[in-house]
Amino acid sequence: MTMKREFGSLTVIQLPVLQDNYAFLLRENRSGICAVVDTPDAVAITAALEELKWGLDLILNTHWHHDHTGGNLALKERYGARILGPENEGDRIPGRDQALVGGDRFQLGELGVNVMATPGHTQGHICFIIEELGVGFVGDTLFSLGCGRLFEGTPAQMWQSLCALKALPEDMTLYCAHEYTAANARFAESLGEENVALAARIEEITQLRAALKPTVPMNLSKELQTNPFLRADNETMKKAVGMEGASAVEAFAHIRQLKDNFRG
Repeated sequence: MTMKREFGSLTVIQLPVLQDNYAFLLRENRSGICAVVDTPDAVAITAALEELKWGLDLILNTHWHHDHTGGNLALKERYGARILGPENEGDRIPGRDQALVGGDRFQLGELGVNVMATPGHTQGHICFIIEELGVGFVGDTLFSLGCGRLFEGTPAQMWQSLCALKALPEDMTLYCAHEYTAANARFAESLGEENVALAARIEEITQLRAALKPTVPMNLSKELQTNPFLRADNETMKKAVGMEGASAVEAFAHIRQLKDNFRG
């Protein structure tokens, strides 16, 4: 289900593509500048842009995986869009025109976009944060009730990246790149933590999915209360997973391993 939301001068179109990916089409309405965050499917993105009668000025890649960059070259050829992606991932970002590192800032029309380095899922993963509107695009670093697998990074790297996201204003709206929430909820519930907020969240997720509605975007405040990966420094969570007295990094690594082996 395609979803549209307005954040001040920014329009966000959430486009479901492939099996469980999302692409995000952005338009800064004062300037008319348009962008897409990640390009899982050039055909679907092109069809959506044509229906909206939007152009495409910028392609913003969070990381190099093919389900995030596979449409780069076709979209660049069709629209002449500039491709911005993480410096650390070099030529693995097809057609990249501008390399980005954490702390960079660029313009989306009249809006400033901050680049946050969030290695862990890949070594160069970045997120795009528009703080003045309270909205961010977090790729595969953070999911609703989950986080990305550690394909290239270490638990310490990923925990540091999650802590950077945890430090954002709690009322931030975060868009992640996959619809994994129902499976993540089953895992979170399996950990056995006594968490009233999680129980309420699971009921909400069940109702949304039964109605074929997305669970993305998510509210950071709710994630802080319910996401087991963000709660690796919480003593109640540590106790639930048998990691009392462990460091946050150790507890996070254990929870991530549990999730990797989870078959529920």
